[in-house]
Amino acid sequence: MTNPATTDRSPLGSTAANPIPWIVSTDDHVVEPPALWSSRLPSRYRDVGPRIVLAPTGTPILDGGNYIEAPGTEGPDVAWWFYEDHKYSVKRLIAAAGYSPDEVHIGGITFDDMRPGCWQTQARLDDMTLNHVQASFCYPNYPRFCGQRFLHGQDKALALLCVQAYNDWMVEEWCGTSGGRLLPMCLIPLWDVDLAVAEVQRNAARGVRAVAFSEIPAWLGLPSIHSGYWEPFFAACAETGTVLSMHIGSGTKTSITSADAPEAVQSTTIFTNSAASLVDFLFSGVLARHPNLRLFYAEAQIGWIPYVIERVDDIWETHRGWAHTRDHTPEPPSTYYYRQVASCFFKDHTGVELLHRVGDDNIMFETDYPHQDGTWPQSLQVAEKHFGHLAADVVHKIVRGNAIRWYGLDLPEPEPESGVV
Repeated sequence: MTNPATTDRSPLGSTAANPIPWIVSTDDHVVEPPALWSSRLPSRYRDVGPRIVLAPTGTPILDGGNYIEAPGTEGPDVAWWFYEDHKYSVKRLIAAAGYSPDEVHIGGITFDDMRPGCWQTQARLDDMTLNHVQASFCYPNYPRFCGQRFLHGQDKALALLCVQAYNDWMVEEWCGTSGGRLLPMCLIPLWDVDLAVAEVQRNAARGVRAVAFSEIPAWLGLPSIHSGYWEPFFAACAETGTVLSMHIGSGTKTSITSADAPEAVQSTTIFTNSAASLVDFLFSGVLARHPNLRLFYAEAQIGWIPYVIERVDDIWETHRGWAHTRDHTPEPPSTYYYRQVASCFFKDHTGVELLHRVGDDNIMFETDYPHQDGTWPQSLQVAEKHFGHLAADVVHKIVRGNAIRWYGLDLPEPEPESGVV
């Protein structure tokens, strides 16, 4: 059998009424290469910092968004991340590009078992070109979607070095050798707002315009966005033009109906994390106090947004007598959504059909490579199917224009059919 991890699959040509422009994907992921931390941490930390160990697979148990696992004693070796006393196997689920749904599982794999594009820059660029993608923002995998792995680190000096090492690698290696096609997404030390401000400023000074943050920091045991604790961080993001980028699952916790519900329930309802976060921000006053702060919700899809926007405005008006709707929100909450919030999708026919309810200025496209939900290598065809029938200017906004404006990107405009990025 041919190994899907090394098989090229070229996308078909565009058949939409208007050719789909080259995509700027606002949500992809990187599988961190084995030497990312061991090559950058001081020598005294290399035996306790994140490092790859080959050991037999265990039996992972998903507990409220966290995998609890340890290496087994029999069978072939797979790649494990060891960090302090935490152990996590690299899973097919996060490196699913090229594999059919029946082949995707939560068991461990090695780096040789995945497409090189999951973790190697040039191979990623090649896979992007195959997929009609010009540029891409990549969220982390092992550190979790906003770096909460290091939040739970015991040695906070080490944890800070791990965050900084990740950001240096992201800027200098992953993105720095990509010719501007890979766009940096950095982390912050979540446990200290002053350190977070310093890291935002450090990275903004070298051109970073996106920082990963938790949708609901209180679910991580951190102060809420209502507490005032995060105000210096929000101000730093607004002042530097750094977009606060929140991926589903970045609160770690996901709603679950019962302990015996199948994983499919959480996989379906996880978008409600983003919906709850958006409502939280719209009533918090954060966006009113920081009118230049921009939020971004990744992998949340968009079909839920029209109802949430309608509902928050009605609550703001109807329940103003008792629900404190106007304590911090002087204007209807939708005002702040249209001015300061955006989201992206990869498969959402309903959301596209409802665009007339919320407009097309706050919506972007993603491919989610190399996760199982990802549309590689058929993202062009997915785009055609979902919104290729729309007016050319609207298609351009969704595919790339809104992302370029939101993140302040400087990207050339390739010819749609040129094959040259």
